[in-house]
Amino acid sequence: MQTLAHWDGGPGPWILLFPLIWAAVVVGAVTLLRRTVWRGRGGPRRFAVDDNSPLTVLGHRFASGEIDEDEYWRRLSVLDEQFGRRTGKGGAA
Repeated sequence: MQTLAHWDGGPGPWILLFPLIWAAVVVGAVTLLRRTVWRGRGGPRRFAVDDNSPLTVLGHRFASGEIDEDEYWRRLSVLDEQFGRRTGKGGAA
């Protein structure tokens, strides 16, 4: 250990820094692979959306202009009571 403290003839104290650099390189490579390549295989975990669910149909009807905002919130409050789902509005307007 005394050779690490001396510059003449020994590697010096910088030799202790090299394992830390390699550890940082390995951690960086694993992080990069997890964020890019490995995520592409399984993909992000997404929940399947049922296009025929009453809430989705109601949202599509509102977006296409078939029903106005008051009708949307009225029907959504009924669906919330039926399915037990909470919205940000807090009830019918």
